[in-house]
Amino acid sequence: DPYAQLLLAAMKQSGCTVFNDRHFSCENCDGCVSGGFDSATSQIVLCQNNIRQQSHMNRVVAHELIHAFDHCRAHVDWFKNVKHLACSEIRAANLSGDCTLMNEIARFKFGLKAHHQTCVRDRAIRSILAVRKVSRETAEKAVDEVFDACFNDLEPFGRIPHNKTDAKRAYKDFLNRDRYNANL
Repeated sequence: DPYAQLLLAAMKQSGCTVFNDRHFSCENCDGCVSGGFDSATSQIVLCQNNIRQQSHMNRVVAHELIHAFDHCRAHVDWFKNVKHLACSEIRAANLSGDCTLMNEIARFKFGLKAHHQTCVRDRAIRSILAVRKVSRETAEKAVDEVFDACFNDLEPFGRIPHNKTDAKRAYKDFLNRDRYNANL
């Protein structure tokens, strides 16, 4: 998957722990949660009872790898700072493919104006509420306070990958980022 390839390469380049088989766990989960990132063990949990298609699993892996990348790069305080969590959830919804037009059509949610931003905001709030015991008002406030900065933080993709083709281009661009500066 090009999303995962890019994120793993970016983590390796940043000096982060590069994931291998022991960093992924398939488990049965409660509710409608599809996965999670455990910062204490740097482990990605895939909810095998809630993931039914390969494309869904790929999005979950990409979403959780974005959290892992943020954990390493930004030293996210997952449990004490809801704004940190909100920022990573915004980035994950924005960059993982959660809010592609096809996914939104499948959810019967689509609009014309600023729909991608609306989807990212709504999914970030939903994710916060799924992992933290905070009020909806607290989650909405945290997302709104950091939305612009975090929505516009496109690292390591450099663009919003709206499909696999975009993700492949982003991966190629990532691999070539320092090519011209290498001999200076």
